[in-house]
Amino acid sequence: MTGIAVVILRQGSVMADELDALLGRVHDDGLRAELRDQIDRLRRRRQFGLVFESHLPERVRLPDHPIRRGSKVVRREAPAKETSQEVLRVQGRTVVLNTDGESEEVDRDEVVVVAEFGEPIYPGLRRLSSIDRGGDKPSHIVIKGENYHALEALRFSHAGKIDCIYIDPPYNSGARDWKYDNDYVDADDGYRHSKWLAFMERRLRLAKDLLNPEASVLIVTIDEKEYLRLGLLLTQTFPDATSQMVSTVINPAGTGRQNEFSRTNEYIFVLILGSATIQPMLAEDTSMRPVTWETFRRRDLTSRRGTAKGGPAQFYPIYVDLKSGRIVGVGEPLSHDQDRATTPDRPGCETVFPVRDDGTEMNWGLSRNEFERRLAKGYVHVGRHTPSKPQKYVLTYLRSGPISDIEQGRAVVTGRQGDGAMIAHYPEGKKKMPTTQWELPSHDAQRYGTNLLQSLIPGRRFPFPKSLYAVEDVLRIAVGDLPDAVILDFFAGSSTTTHAVARLNRQDEGRRTSIVITNNEVSADEAASLRAAGYLPGDDEWEVLGIFEQIARPRVTAALTGVTPDGQQVKGEYKFTDEFPISEGFEENVEFLELKYLDVEDVELELAFESVAPLLWLRAGGSGPVIDQRCDESGAPKPFDLVDRYGVLFNPDHWRAFVERLPETVTTVFVVTDSPSVFASVTAELPSGVDVLRLYENYLSTFAINRGR
Repeated sequence: MTGIAVVILRQGSVMADELDALLGRVHDDGLRAELRDQIDRLRRRRQFGLVFESHLPERVRLPDHPIRRGSKVVRREAPAKETSQEVLRVQGRTVVLNTDGESEEVDRDEVVVVAEFGEPIYPGLRRLSSIDRGGDKPSHIVIKGENYHALEALRFSHAGKIDCIYIDPPYNSGARDWKYDNDYVDADDGYRHSKWLAFMERRLRLAKDLLNPEASVLIVTIDEKEYLRLGLLLTQTFPDATSQMVSTVINPAGTGRQNEFSRTNEYIFVLILGSATIQPMLAEDTSMRPVTWETFRRRDLTSRRGTAKGGPAQFYPIYVDLKSGRIVGVGEPLSHDQDRATTPDRPGCETVFPVRDDGTEMNWGLSRNEFERRLAKGYVHVGRHTPSKPQKYVLTYLRSGPISDIEQGRAVVTGRQGDGAMIAHYPEGKKKMPTTQWELPSHDAQRYGTNLLQSLIPGRRFPFPKSLYAVEDVLRIAVGDLPDAVILDFFAGSSTTTHAVARLNRQDEGRRTSIVITNNEVSADEAASLRAAGYLPGDDEWEVLGIFEQIARPRVTAALTGVTPDGQQVKGEYKFTDEFPISEGFEENVEFLELKYLDVEDVELELAFESVAPLLWLRAGGSGPVIDQRCDESGAPKPFDLVDRYGVLFNPDHWRAFVERLPETVTTVFVVTDSPSVFASVTAELPSGVDVLRLYENYLSTFAINRGR
């Protein structure tokens, strides 16, 4: 009977009623159920469009889990597809395995616990470090971990809340640049394309759960090896989205290939969901029309110092900090007969007066009070420094006409320069709707990806980083009009996305946040060298060379602080839209987190709250302090805990005190209870507008993932 069923499944041409009749003749209930399940899958199988093998996801290795009786384990160095073995017992360092019905003894360091696809696992997030430079801004999140499970965990905190997803997935080049089922995928793998599609489809389906269905944008970059398949996959996964593809030059010099065209470009798919709108693109050509900056020193000799037009109110010292190039003070105006050399200097500053190159003393274009008002608004700019000239710095300012245009919206502010001066342009000459063909100097991946990364983290290599300005531009198109947007990148690599979002925020004083996910894989060559030296995944010597530890975290840290990993100021300046020294950094906050897999026994004993606490903090907005302790300093369980943005009611019996102490700023409350009626009663006592969520007492039903959905 089994052989007949196989023929039926392969043929796929027997009518449904005949299949049902044949199934009725199978007497084994279990076999009949399995056959019916397989036939139902074939009936649902796509006949048109993109058809590929839906390979099962790889098993999950759980290196932090204790090895116990009944655990499933594999050898740490085992091939990915090795069958897992059950632990019969553990005796000290000896683990006894069931190997084909026989007992086998191994050292506990030789094996690692695994969970097969469909077996629930319980995610947590461990706080690693943070950067606090942004005041009360919400934090950017950088997660170290496998992106599929991190995305599953984010469904708790961000389902339907993501405004934009930008991803640069593996291009499936055959150059051992990505893994499937814990093995690198080679060019000669006959299932290479279907593995890549299965890998991408699962992640895109999770991404769909996270995107705001009312208005959001999905951006995916790819090259010619998979762009056709990816286009079909995106259409099938997001059938209601508006989709376009951009061809963009990223390597003007071209990549040389034997007997092939030299590749200069790649592709960007942009999917628009709901009512999201595409923003105009900043131009890089001569057609853009910036607002006009005037020289702050008066030019006509009839307005020189001491003349009727040149009253004493407009001759005063301006102090420019030599290190930052910013104006840090303005002195009192000098009378006509007062020698400017008598003006006291300030340490570390250049004292600037309006003096022509021939030594003629002029006047500034504004009185001191008006100058200070315009300086505070960003309408004054410090230009080049020339110590050999009488006027040490060139100063420019905006006159009343351009200021009126800015304040009434006729001119658009697109950023600020290093000294705080505004960057503003007239829309008709500055912006245009994006085209489907981009050839922009700022998108050169070598100059503004690889070389910039070397400036931030000297001596560390990362293959093919994106141009910072290319990512910045495409994100501006998607969320330029959303100053509080949440952007997700789950193939973060060197974390260019976090860097680009920080630049966008600086340009318009936005509070956008990025959530980026990267694993800690080492390259294939590094892995071979480490294994030859006797190291394995999980060893400190191995992990320190991974993408997160070696590239992503130090890159984000250097970008935001302006300091390299070895403590030096980052050299160079940013280009294009917003030009300022890289060493200035950004006023942003970042939390570095690690995805952990919680031991089920710890979860059941309520020892896991510290690991799930960051998920609650993320759900509550990701800013301010984190409630991460279930017990007080004496070890006694807390009845509840509160911070400005959210609260956790651990013991609903204390709801009255909880409600009484609830700050007005709280937006989210978590109630820990297994009882629906208790949860409803507490919810009824909380202020309207507060987001109330129920947590089960052992957290299992709240956070379980990997269930095969």
